[in-house]
Amino acid sequence: MVGQAAHRLAVMAERTTNAPIDHTPEWAALRHHHERVAGRHLRDLLVEPGRLEVLTIDLPGIHADLSKHRATPETVQLLIALAERAGVRERIAATFGGEKVNTTEDRAALHVALRAPADAVIEVDCRNVVPDVHEVLDRMGSFSRRVRGGDWTGATGERIRAVVNIGIGGSDLGPAMATEALRSYADPACTYRFVSNVDGADLHWALRDLDPATTLFVVASKTFTTVETLTNARSARRWLVDALGEDAVSHHFVAVSTNAERVAEFGIDIANMFEFWDWVGGRYSVDSAIGLSLMLAIGPESFGELLEGFRLVDEHVLTTPLSRNLPVLMGLLGVWYVDFFGATSHAVLPYAQELARFPAYLQQLEMESNGKSVTLDGQRVGFATGPVVWGEPGTNGQHAFFQLLHQGTELVPADFIGTIHPNHPLEAHHDLLVANLLAQTEALAAGRTADEVRAEGVADELVAHKVFEGNRPSTTLLCDRLDPRTLGSLVAIYEHKVLTQAVVWGTNPFDQWGVELGKALATRIGPELVAGDDSTASAHDPSTAALIERYRAARH
Repeated sequence: MVGQAAHRLAVMAERTTNAPIDHTPEWAALRHHHERVAGRHLRDLLVEPGRLEVLTIDLPGIHADLSKHRATPETVQLLIALAERAGVRERIAATFGGEKVNTTEDRAALHVALRAPADAVIEVDCRNVVPDVHEVLDRMGSFSRRVRGGDWTGATGERIRAVVNIGIGGSDLGPAMATEALRSYADPACTYRFVSNVDGADLHWALRDLDPATTLFVVASKTFTTVETLTNARSARRWLVDALGEDAVSHHFVAVSTNAERVAEFGIDIANMFEFWDWVGGRYSVDSAIGLSLMLAIGPESFGELLEGFRLVDEHVLTTPLSRNLPVLMGLLGVWYVDFFGATSHAVLPYAQELARFPAYLQQLEMESNGKSVTLDGQRVGFATGPVVWGEPGTNGQHAFFQLLHQGTELVPADFIGTIHPNHPLEAHHDLLVANLLAQTEALAAGRTADEVRAEGVADELVAHKVFEGNRPSTTLLCDRLDPRTLGSLVAIYEHKVLTQAVVWGTNPFDQWGVELGKALATRIGPELVAGDDSTASAHDPSTAALIERYRAARH
């Protein structure tokens, strides 16, 4: 196993490039190009003939405007040359083909199989996994229809009125984000809540006004050993059993997992366990059984439309030339800002309240994937990789951090996401919202000069304070409306953007070893908080040891 993984590491590294990417002629060409064009202002770039035709792309239901980027057609061609040197097209094909591109764990990263049509053939270890995917989807659909139709009842015979998803990371962020985003499509007769934090307040407030007799829990954990998830699940189990007795567990708990033994030990009938596979990474899993809570909310038909949205982008990525390939271009522009302009963060600004959780979802997708400092072959990278991803819905963000975006010293590229048609009847509100979106992208790009400020009659001593440099880049994704298909497409765009950047940087976007050390230390510190011994001080640095002692003294 280790030998196979090592071999694949070497093969993938060789496929990517024979030299570190920043030592290639393509990287050098971009560096020289940056020296020539970095000083050009978007005010001038935006009026160049033909720019919109080159830098706008239409997908079904989504119009993407990349024209407000500090890039010229030559920039795009040089970035594509870098992508070709790195092997972006080959790595995309390898991912879709079921190769074990997650080399450090010797696994495929085959989330694209989760939305493949039933007649597709995608093999992992010589086995077509598509029938397995659709068997689980069918079981999810049947179960969802029973719950939504009232045929599945709780232990007292009452229908389910609340669904509580218990997970963490990818087992929470995806379904929580999507359920919020698609609340216009959710069954209004049911309440949907998501518990992830091991902080007891999260579970306490989620259950505070629910009736155990009408509550269904979905426990999502691949191994059914995740400490935070199992801690919350056991407390939820105790809440239910205290009210309805031990026999009620099988009526009120289902699992999304691969560990049937642990699921059965918990008291969940394994007939009510929905499977997914080790080639599904948590942050890429919302369209797997991890999305069961989402399917319960919006129904199997709408979930199918979500999968269709994913598929549309998958086909686009596979078949479209890199020069018109939206996720690839978004990824390459990200590399352009991180490695040539020195940008350290990237803002995601949805002008849609329903997408309030989308920035948090992308934080995990992008930062857990591309927050890496070594290449596929274990060498330290010599350049910057994943930026900090953050954001908040507009217009709230305008009254919080847009000051920094407009007049701060940091360059923060931003993605603005909006819709033409709202999912509510308040049309005047929506017009105002979209006006703000468009105004912000224009203001960030064009700014306001000192002469323009003086022309408004501003006193000389205030002119400098009211100048906007502009030249702040942004992408606008203008969607027809926020529906299941569009949401699936948005998520897939960012998934493939992440892969593009990882290929250029030569890193593995499918592992997450960085989350392990803190979890291991927490397992050791937990018992010390309750009953320490003389070895506690020597087992930790002085600061940590003192904090443990202070907590223990105050609590016990």
